Amino acid sequence: MQTVLVVVHIFVAMGLVGLILIQHGKGADAGAAFGSGASATVFGARGSASFMTRATAGLATAFFVSSMTLGYFASQTGKEPGLMDVQSDAPVAVETVEIEPLSEIPPAPPSGSLLESGSEVPTPDGEVGADVPEPPKVAE
Repeated sequence: MQTVLVVVHIFVAMGLVGLILIQHGKGADAGAAFGSGASATVFGARGSASFMTRATAGLATAFFVSSMTLGYFASQTGKEPGLMDVQSDAPVAVETVEIEPLSEIPPAPPSGSLLESGSEVPTPDGEVGADVPEPPKVAE
């Protein structure tokens, strides 16, 4: 039903646009008053204006009625629940993962690899010493 109404609404809208585009404006009547254009019209000088006006009014009424009906149908459709709105009573499977501790601790770099040998390293007292301290030993 709603699909048929949408198709009818589209055809009425296209007919309304077509009727409005083929009508003459108010400035075109001034030429007809002096004798030009009255003999070339199908409906006569006054007949085409009333026919076109009545056809436009009828299509406009049909357009408004179909718009109101489509609005009513749109308001009556319920909102479908989204993925997060669905509540289920089924139990949820939870997978547990055990994390294993590191079994190996990477070895510390050799004492001469970080600083060049013979470089001066300040001591905690503020004095400059010539030896590079050894890195702390890690218990295994």
